[in-house]
Amino acid sequence: MDLVFIDAPFQAEGGSKGLGAEELFDPPLYEWFQASKDFSEYQNFDECIAFVEDRMTRIEPFDGLMGFSQGAFLSAASPGMQAEIKFVIVISGGKFGGSNFSSPKLAQNAFSSPIECPSLHFLGEKDRKKPNGIELLDSFVDPLVIHHPEGHVVPKLDEKGSETMIKFIDKIQDIVYCRKENSRL
Repeated sequence: MDLVFIDAPFQAEGGSKGLGAEELFDPPLYEWFQASKDFSEYQNFDECIAFVEDRMTRIEPFDGLMGFSQGAFLSAASPGMQAEIKFVIVISGGKFGGSNFSSPKLAQNAFSSPIECPSLHFLGEKDRKKPNGIELLDSFVDPLVIHHPEGHVVPKLDEKGSETMIKFIDKIQDIVYCRKENSRL
């Protein structure tokens, strides 16, 4: 499996909004888009999507996406915006705006029907975004979930979490390999 890491295009406005990233990483910090504190308004979302599409076109092919925090929100919405995505891994993510707020129209359309691609979701017990992550699960046909005791972080996996992750990777490798083999026939 080859992994490509794409940095977000916008310098973070106001730090990491209480998530503590400043304590772990040297500035500058970046974000995919800007959202109001209550996530009722979004800025630069269309520019973000154009940026991601440009990178994916230049570096293609991509079989799946993995994202953390804002990147996880984008990863979760991507299969509904682009049918070629075969899997997603969502770490501390959720559904844009949740049910109580408006979200970018493109993101709303992404969740207009159940998403059938395999998905793995990491939910932290202390993550303040956990309710949004739980709401996101309903958008996927058969989501696989790893629960962990931490907050809004990429967690270290215990034995059970590692087994779940390996099971998911085996599943997506079978899917990706079979589709590529079938397309050559």
